[in-house]
Amino acid sequence: MTCVPHASQVRSLTVFAVRDDKAREAVQFLSTFMRARLTKDFTFEAAQTLPNAPAGHKCRGVHGHSFKVEVSVEGSVDPKTGWVYDHANISDAMKPLLKMLDHSYLNDIEGLENPTIEKMAEWLWKKLESQCPGLCEIVVHETPTARCVYRGR
Repeated sequence: MTCVPHASQVRSLTVFAVRDDKAREAVQFLSTFMRARLTKDFTFEAAQTLPNAPAGHKCRGVHGHSFKVEVSVEGSVDPKTGWVYDHANISDAMKPLLKMLDHSYLNDIEGLENPTIEKMAEWLWKKLESQCPGLCEIVVHETPTARCVYRGR
C-alpha cells in the first residue's frame, strides 16, 4: 500500500530540504505524488443538423453554434519544470481538428454524420487520445448552458 502525503507534509519537508540532503531527496520523492489537471479551451463556429432527432424537433433543421471545447489532461507534476504538461502540445493536437471543424457543416465530416455534442466529444477523444498523454476529459459546449462531459468511456 502506498501512502500519499498531505500537501502540508510536503511543505514542512521543504523547509528542511535546504539543510538536509536526505530531506531534499524525500521532497523530490514525495513531489512525484503531486498530481494536477490542466484544461485548455478552444472555440469554433459550425453549422449542423441532427438527422436522428425526433420528427419536428428544431435541431433537425440546419442551425449553428459557437462551440467551446475544453481539453483536460492529468498527471504528475514534474519536479523540475513544475508542469504536468505543456499547454502548447494540446494546442498542436487541436489545431488540425479546429481547422476541420471551424466554419464547417459538421455532418460532412467523417464520424460526425449525426453531430450531437455527445458524438462530438467522443470523436474528439478518439482523435486526441494518442497525442495527449494523460487525456482525462473533454467537454463540448454548444451553448453557455448546455454541454457534454466525456471521460473516454
